[in-house]
Amino acid sequence: MTASFDPFTAAPAQMKSWMGTSLAVAGSLEPGLVSLIEVRASLINGCANCINMHTVDARAKGETEQRLYLLSAWREAPCYTERERAALGWTDALTRLSEGHALDSARAALDEHFSKEEQVKLTLMINVINGWNRLAVGFRMWVDPAAAKSAARAVA
Repeated sequence: MTASFDPFTAAPAQMKSWMGTSLAVAGSLEPGLVSLIEVRASLINGCANCINMHTVDARAKGETEQRLYLLSAWREAPCYTERERAALGWTDALTRLSEGHALDSARAALDEHFSKEEQVKLTLMINVINGWNRLAVGFRMWVDPAAAKSAARAVA
C-alpha cells in the first residue's frame, strides 16, 4: 500500500472493525450488484484506488467489460436490469446527497425492486463504499487488488 500514511497501521483496531463491517455488508447482497455499486460510487467520487480494485474484482466475479465501461452512462445503457438500475439510481442519489435532487424518484424505483430489508442492506453498502472512497482519496491510498484481497481474508 502506498499512502500519505497507512490507516491500518495508525488505527488497527478501528480499521479491522471497519473491514469486518464492510465484508459483512457486502456479503448481504448479491455479488454482482455489490460490484456495480462499488464501481459506480467510486467513479462519482473520483477514487482511482477503488475503481482499480473493484473493477478487477468485478471482472473476476464474471462482470463484463461492457457493463463496467457503461457505468458512467448507466441511464442510457440497455445492459442493466431494472433492479440494477434502481440500485444505481439509489447509489447516485446517496453519493450525491448534497446535490439534493433525484432522491424521491430514486426512492420510488427502490421501492419497486427491493424489500425493506434489502433497502437497508443496499444503503449500508453505499455508505461502506463511500467511506472507503473517502479513506482512499483522503490518505492517497493505492492498494494492489491482490493485497487487498489478502487483507480481507486475514480479517474474515
